[in-house]
Amino acid sequence: MKIALIGATGFVGSRLLHEALTRGHHVTAIVRDPAKLTEQSDQLTVVTGDVNNPTQLAEQLAGHDVVLNAFNAGWTNPNLYHDFLAGSRAIEKATAQAGVPRLFVIGGAGSLFINGQQLVDGPQFPANIKPGATAARDYLTELKTNQELDWTFFSPAIEMHPGIDTGRTGHYRLGTENPVFNAEGRSILSGEDLAVVVLDELEQPHYNRQRFTAAY
Repeated sequence: MKIALIGATGFVGSRLLHEALTRGHHVTAIVRDPAKLTEQSDQLTVVTGDVNNPTQLAEQLAGHDVVLNAFNAGWTNPNLYHDFLAGSRAIEKATAQAGVPRLFVIGGAGSLFINGQQLVDGPQFPANIKPGATAARDYLTELKTNQELDWTFFSPAIEMHPGIDTGRTGHYRLGTENPVFNAEGRSILSGEDLAVVVLDELEQPHYNRQRFTAAY
């Protein structure tokens, strides 16, 4: 498979890149700063790109089987809400312009539902990540109206951050609109196993034009 990966140097993107290359896929990593990319492989092509330039981005995406969007506008970015939406829309537009049929978006857990309420709207949702989570939720609402692309939106587990040190187990359970909880009542997944989930879905799709989630 020829994968165009946007955001390959981030916490999630770097793990997606490693998993994809390990499985033998050809990956074009589209990054803002190639110097931050440490992965090396004959299957890897690195290009400098800007999600806010959809015309140039479309040229870089052309010829791939799927665009894997792990774009992050920066958790400390004061314009995070606006920049996340603008970047995500530009990637979606460039994917269509490039003629790539499939778009896979890494979103957030904030749009998942518990008792009919989305997590991001709950009173205990962390304020520091709420702008990004709200942007991801609102983008999912927009993406659901796209009838042109074969899109998939992945919401990670509630606890999915660098502090999760389980590594790559290859085991997980799937859900759709609600978080997946373990016996201890936690929704948790490592970055490495997030990559396993995503590559499994890319290789054997089950969630076409849907959102899904996963956790242990």
